[in-house]
Amino acid sequence: MQKFLNQLVYFGYLQSLFLLFIYLFSPTRRKTLNQYLIVLVLVLTVGLTGRVLYLSGAFGKNFKLITISEFAILLFGATIYLFTRSSLFDKRFSYRDLVHYIPGVVYIILITVFFIIPTKEAYIAKYKSGQLLQMSIWFAGVGLLFNITYWALSFRLFFAFKKKLQDELSYVIKTRFFLNFLIAIGACLLCWVVVYLMSIYGNKFIAQTTRQALWLSIALIILLIAYYGMTAPDLFRLASVVKTKKYAHSRLSQKDLDQLKHKLEQLMENKKPYLNRKLLKSELADLLGVSNPEIARLLNERIGMTFFEYVNYYRIKEFITLAQTEEAQKFTMFGIAQEAGFNSKTTFNKSFKKLMGASPSEYFAKQAS
Repeated sequence: MQKFLNQLVYFGYLQSLFLLFIYLFSPTRRKTLNQYLIVLVLVLTVGLTGRVLYLSGAFGKNFKLITISEFAILLFGATIYLFTRSSLFDKRFSYRDLVHYIPGVVYIILITVFFIIPTKEAYIAKYKSGQLLQMSIWFAGVGLLFNITYWALSFRLFFAFKKKLQDELSYVIKTRFFLNFLIAIGACLLCWVVVYLMSIYGNKFIAQTTRQALWLSIALIILLIAYYGMTAPDLFRLASVVKTKKYAHSRLSQKDLDQLKHKLEQLMENKKPYLNRKLLKSELADLLGVSNPEIARLLNERIGMTFFEYVNYYRIKEFITLAQTEEAQKFTMFGIAQEAGFNSKTTFNKSFKKLMGASPSEYFAKQAS
């Protein structure tokens, strides 16, 4: 087992160096890659360097070299959070973001003072007295709590982004890859909690080996994400899909909203903008001659639906109308749904069942009986 883990350390280290090399010497990749990804890879490289130096024996089997890998622990969570925020909400780097790294810098200083600077004799004395174990447990607990907090904040951002999608888009975009990334990190952190408790109350040898495996798992996940960030950057350019124009706040009166609601209903019935499978809220606002906040207020106060729900409501109405024509016999259910403006079978089925209380086949079966 240990030999296999050692091989993974070397593999991860070479991969991180390779990705850094590509980033530094490929201007094209540098332009498309999210900058926080390269920070993650750099953090990994620092952490893996300590383990590689220890395993190679280049400076002897000095256990302090492994401690270098602990430098990266409090930098992971903050960088994953900033990467998530940047990808989902297009938040550019500002110097204020460096505040997220202050705990990491303090952590590194404390690790250096307590674990690296002391002499071998002082180190052994702390080990025999149990002080070293107590400090290790304390440091690991702080690092774990810090990373879990930032992971939870990243997940919160993801769900806020999903809500924003329904307010701005009439179709579904692929966010599963990003969600899987956060779930994988979360699974590693959950296992880390178990290992941390084992190190306190259980078998310390098993806990130490398992903790190393978890550390490498997180490293390999991030390297995989960095690889996809270079080869398929659109997976992480989700913010660009929902960019909206900035307008002043809505100043419409209640009477104006009533008139606007009637005008919108006429627009949907006569011009059928919902047939555009990738209709944006900003595009519908332009057709209606209002601003984005004004149509958002109209949907919220007068209609009681998100933009996504409202547009798909009309698509379902169109689907039912089309499905009852002779021409519909030439198409499948989803083929008709596409003609009505849907671009996803899953979205069509979910929207239809939510609105009509039954699946399309069940609905028409009831209509025929």
